Amino acid sequence: MTSQTPSIQFFEGLPEELSNVSLRRNRNSGVRSVLMSFDSLKAIEKFQSYTKRFANALLLIDEEGQISVEPSSVKFIFGGPEGDDLRRVDCEFEIERQDHWDRFMRFMHRYAEVNGMAYGDTKQAQGAE
Repeated sequence: MTSQTPSIQFFEGLPEELSNVSLRRNRNSGVRSVLMSFDSLKAIEKFQSYTKRFANALLLIDEEGQISVEPSSVKFIFGGPEGDDLRRVDCEFEIERQDHWDRFMRFMHRYAEVNGMAYGDTKQAQGAE
């Protein structure tokens, strides 16, 4: 296996920078969902969406290979005085199988380590207040 820097891509060959990630689990169904937030997208800033091939999925790439995730929703949040400044992009998807969840978590740990992100449990954070 070769060493691959973890990356997240909406467009093949154009890594994006993740701003935040929220992991949830439906108490009734047990289905896990992931909400990834991006403060900006290189594809939009550089109009790369017209020159790069859209992957039709969110690509999570690391040393184990590539995970292709089809988002259940992608929301563009705008603000600013004219309302046309991109503030954030939220990308949500569900993971039903345990082996897929385990693989996703291995990716996230690698991505977090390389990008200086820290994992925090909201239950612990709420109890600390």
